[in-house]
Amino acid sequence: MAALRDPATVHAICEEYRAAATLDVAHDAADRDAGRRITCPTLVLWARGGGLDEWYADVGGPLGVWRDWATDVAGRAIDGGHFFPEQSAAETAAALRDFFSR
Repeated sequence: MAALRDPATVHAICEEYRAAATLDVAHDAADRDAGRRITCPTLVLWARGGGLDEWYADVGGPLGVWRDWATDVAGRAIDGGHFFPEQSAAETAAALRDFFSR
């Protein structure tokens, strides 16, 4: 909460969201058109019970989305809501530890 009291932090958060809807889309399209893919192992974690559980069901869920971009994808849903890394810190840490010990 303290960080959100800093106007510069709030501005940076807003800029990140703006980029995701504009500049990042253009960069993603250029990468896709060039046939570029992520080749390093990629871990995908998301909040169980959130929108991601259903929004991308037609493409295999969040893992399906990332498998379209990356060659080596692993991951799963974690309990805890939008801020699951804070709300389920032990489960998140275990997933990270498992991934990085592969």
